[in-house]
Amino acid sequence: MNVVITGSTRGIGLAMAIKFLESGCNVTLSGRGEHISEALKDKLLNYKNQYIYISCDVQDKADNQKLWDLSYEKWGSIDFWVSNAGINTPNCYVYETDIEPLNNVIQTNITGMIYGTQVAMNGMLAQGKGSIYSMEGLGSNNMIQPKTILYGMTKHALTYYMKGLAKELKSTPIIIGRLSPGMMYTDFITKTTDGQDAHISENKSFKTIFNILADYPETVANFFIPRMLNNTKKDVHIVWLTNRKIVVRFLSSLFIKRSIIK
Repeated sequence: MNVVITGSTRGIGLAMAIKFLESGCNVTLSGRGEHISEALKDKLLNYKNQYIYISCDVQDKADNQKLWDLSYEKWGSIDFWVSNAGINTPNCYVYETDIEPLNNVIQTNITGMIYGTQVAMNGMLAQGKGSIYSMEGLGSNNMIQPKTILYGMTKHALTYYMKGLAKELKSTPIIIGRLSPGMMYTDFITKTTDGQDAHISENKSFKTIFNILADYPETVANFFIPRMLNNTKKDVHIVWLTNRKIVVRFLSSLFIKRSIIK
């Protein structure tokens, strides 16, 4: 299987890339940088013949097309396109949000995702097969978190869009899917949008809930990838943090203390 993942140099994107590689797949990693770091190259040393890196700014449709074209040239076909690239706005109210972060969250999380899926759809219809997945997040389930509603709005739109694609493509061989990862310990939580420490351990109420519900990206990726590789359903929703799991986690927290955030 040949896989393309946008936003895959860290976090859940990288964890998924590594799990695909471990499963014997060829993977195109991508991000906005021209090159991946030496540390990441070392991490992927055992898979050096199974992956390539292609820089891609998902806000640019031509870059998405380049990502497809170079991946197709390398692997001969693309079986999975995973739209994972996403950003947040600074932690502030909408009326405090400047125009640049406002535009970036919309152009990355919505426009960029649409560009990527358009490119993937056209390529997969031409080759006669393929699966397109997008990453849900806060807002996909209608949850509203103050100071994060612009991000949540984009994820709510993503869910509607992917459901719509599944209907539009139901008579084609293309599979459309949504990935719901729940809460994860990544830079998205631990860092601010400018790369500074978010000091999340200082927020006691958030820390308590996070330690009950959150997981490391590798845990979620280990759940996602086998299900994606084995899925044949046209409109699939793969959910890690189910309602049942949430209830079990809270009940278990009375006896077992998890320490994702130290």
